[in-house]
Order: sequence, then structure tokens, then C-alpha cells
Amino acid sequence: MIRISDIKIPAAPPEAEWAALEEKMQQWLGEKPQIWRVARHSLDARKKPEIFSVYALDLDLGSPKQEEAFLRRRRKLKAAVIREKAYDPPRYTGRESAQVIVVGAGPAGLFAALNLAWAGLRPLLIEQGAPVEERQKDVEAFWQGGTLKPWSNVQFGEGGAGTFSDGKLSSGIRDKEGRISYMLEAFIRAGAPERIRWEAKPHIGTDVLRQVVKGLRKELLAAGGSIRFHTRMTDLLLEDERVKGIAVQDTKTGDCQTLPADALVLAPGHSARGLFRLLQEKGVPMEAKPFAMGLRIQHPQAQINALQYGANPPGYLPAADYKLTARASDGRGVYSFCMCPGGYVVNASSEEGRLCVNGMSEAARNGENANAALVVQIRPEDTASAGLFGGLLLQEKWEAAAWQLGEGKIPLQLWEDFSAGRPSGALGAVQPACKGAWQMADIGGALPDYAVRALREAMPQFDQTLPGFGRPDSLLCGIESRTSSPLRILRNEGGESKIKGLFPCGEGAGYAGGITSAAVDGMRAAEAVTASLV
Repeated sequence: MIRISDIKIPAAPPEAEWAALEEKMQQWLGEKPQIWRVARHSLDARKKPEIFSVYALDLDLGSPKQEEAFLRRRRKLKAAVIREKAYDPPRYTGRESAQVIVVGAGPAGLFAALNLAWAGLRPLLIEQGAPVEERQKDVEAFWQGGTLKPWSNVQFGEGGAGTFSDGKLSSGIRDKEGRISYMLEAFIRAGAPERIRWEAKPHIGTDVLRQVVKGLRKELLAAGGSIRFHTRMTDLLLEDERVKGIAVQDTKTGDCQTLPADALVLAPGHSARGLFRLLQEKGVPMEAKPFAMGLRIQHPQAQINALQYGANPPGYLPAADYKLTARASDGRGVYSFCMCPGGYVVNASSEEGRLCVNGMSEAARNGENANAALVVQIRPEDTASAGLFGGLLLQEKWEAAAWQLGEGKIPLQLWEDFSAGRPSGALGAVQPACKGAWQMADIGGALPDYAVRALREAMPQFDQTLPGFGRPDSLLCGIESRTSSPLRILRNEGGESKIKGLFPCGEGAGYAGGITSAAVDGMRAAEAVTASLV
């Protein structure tokens, strides 16, 4: 297979770009290629308003001899022979009676269970929340003023917190073993669009992701796994520092029982606070880790498009995104996080009396506003005096403050008022795009002073990168406190805790940061379990 990179063509509607690529390949080969595929696609807007699509293409020329001849003839092309490594999933050949439980049906737990089932085991996946169909109804009812359900909300339930997000699949992790490609193929089988294979910034949107989650559930059941929803782990059963099982409770009926286990994959979300406290009681080694907190900001998507593409960009270009970094005077990093083009700020609360927000976009990304988190690094010394759970306690404290400021609604404030330290009396031209009720408030009272100061210092730096980003009437929404887990459940190089048979993985365990990296870490956990049960 030959890979030709850095193929730059003027951005155009998809069918026009496809025709331009085929024309180029015919020029190179003298005929239309029989077998080819897009390996990667990105946009280059450095010379805006001229926008280019940049492709990498893979061509199958039939034999190594033909590949060598092509490379000799086309020396000016950035081309090379590639031999991609296909993922080699684990195979289980041990005793059929081995009992493996996976806790948590987010990306890590889903792909841990899938990999275990594909390997030949029959894992039981338990999830304290609801299946995605029921969960969607619960979340939408809450946004419309209904009751918050503690086990079925934006944070908890099938698919994890990412189900109500932008559905980003990009990741910076290194993947020499081919796990990401294997994962993406599973997503495509479950209903995701094929373009996630090659887009530089793949996303599928919350509306499509909910369907994909259902498809992954069906694949797990077909492969021999089983799932129990509304089932919360309440105890970890140990014998001589080895997992023997777990105690669970049905969150609907209150019924309790114990489940034996030879191996336990723990794939909690970053909001599984009760589970973290249980693990400490059981002596499971953990450590505090850095995280970040801040606010979400909303701008008109048309403004972000113009900033990134130039004035009056053509409609076939996707909704533009951005990535911003700054440094506060005390050395803290401040950066944009989880940018959602054409999306919404959502009430992502999971506990009564505490409020946090997240961003969400549908596949079309055609909403009026862009939003992103602007977050500040929380240093270990900021929370060290409170011990292991210092970061968790910090989150809880300021989420309670945000709930009080908004009286249970999402608190909003204009940037110019936040900067000046005064309450906002009215909206400007930017209208809120929120899922859940909102009200104006002085949200500086929902963050530590050092975070407020860092955000105020960062905005001029952001505005220098994207002139106009600091518009006075841009809307700040608070607070974004669940960027990542404030804890890490320690494991050895083999993926196992000091407690034998316990395999922590994913974002909540402190080893991932997004859908793709969490899914890949879940696959690794399954590999470790399979090896341990020989």
C-alpha cells in the first residue's frame, strides 16, 4: 500500500473534492485506481479566506514491484510504502467458569466488556444508571425543570458522560498496536459515519452517539456478554488482598445481593465520588492528581467561523472550532477545553444542591452558538492540606456555590461584568444556548480567587490569538468542574491494582481524557484480565 500525504486542494463541497482527488490519482497513475481510500483529512486555513483541504490517500497498486516503480516515477510526491499493524485482540483459553465483572458502562467499561467478550469470556457489565433510551428521557425531563435523578443524568448512565457531549473521537495518545482503528471500526458497525476513520478531528455528535451506544450494547450481548442496568456497586469483597466479588444494589427496588468475581474491571466516570470513598475504606491505593476548573464561554458560531475562515465563509465549510492557551501571572496554565461548535451549554449536575455544566453538540453542529470551557490548572498544593480527597472536596465546594448563585439554574454572566467584578443586569447581543434553565448571576463567586484572577488575565491573551474573542457581551456559564478525575486509582505496569484481580481503567480511574483514550484504556484492561486468568 502506498500512502501519499499532503495532497492540498481548494476546499469545496464533498463531491467536488472527491472528483478533484480522482483526477489527481488518474494523472499520477495514467488510469483511475481500482483500490484506494482516504487515510486522513484536515483543513488548512492559514491563508484565509483561501481554505484548503489536505488529504492523505492510500493506494493499493497490487504488488511491491509496482509500488517501487510508482515511487521512482513520482519522486516529488510525499509518498511511502506503509505496512499498518492490525490490532491483535486477546484470546482467552482458560477455564470456562471464570467470572469477570466490569463496573461502569462508559467508553472504558463498554470496550473492556466488548474485548473480554470477543476474547471468549462472558463478562457481566453493571451500570448504576439507565440504558441510554431511558437516560435520554430522564435528562431531557430534568432540563425542562423536572427532578434530578441521582443515578440517571448527564454524568451517569449507559455511554458515560460523553454521551451528552460533542462526541469527539480525537486523541493524542500513541497507538502502535492499532487499538484506535479497531475501536473506530466497532463504532462504525454500531452506526457511526465512516468519515471518523480519516478526519483529523473526528466527532459524531450527541444525537448519533446515543445510537452508537445502543449498537455497541447489541454487539456485546451478541458476543456473549451481559448487562445489568440500575445496578450500583456498594461494596468490594476481598480476601487476603484479592478480589472475591462485589455487593450491589438495585437503584430502583433497593434489593441487594453479592456477585462473585475472579477479576473486576473498575471503569468509573470522573464523577463517581461515592465509589472513590468506598475504595479508600477498602485500602485500594489511590493518589491525588492535577485537574482543572473554570467556566464555559459562548459566542455566536458565525463570529468563530469568520475569525477562523475569514469574512463570509462558504456554507460547505464545517462549523469552526478553536484551541486556546494562556499563562497567568502566577504561572497557572489556562486553556480552552472540549470546544463545541454550534452547540449548547448543558446543566450536567449529578448531585442535589450542586451544579456543574458541560458542552454538547449534535452531529450537524448547526446551533447558533459556539461554546468551550475556559479552565485553570488546579495544582496539587492547592488541595494538599485536605488530603487525598482535596480535589474532590474543592469540586463539591464550588459546585454548591454555583448552585446557590443560580438558585439551581445555570448561572450566566457577561464577560465584561465578570472582568469588572460586578453582576450582569441584562444580556447583550449574544443569546444563551443552554439545555436547562439559566439566570444571571455574579459567577466569580463560584470559583476560587486564584481561578477568577487567572481567567481575567488569560482573556487578553486569547483575544490576541483570536481578535474579538473577548467581546464584552460573550456569555460565561458556570461552573465547569468535571474536566477530569481529581484522583488516580494506582495500578502496576500490568494494569492491576495492589489488590489482586482489580483492574482500574478509564477516565474516572485517572488514565484517560476523552472517549477514544478511555475506550483504548478499557481494551488494555481487558487484555490484562485475559492474561491474568490463564
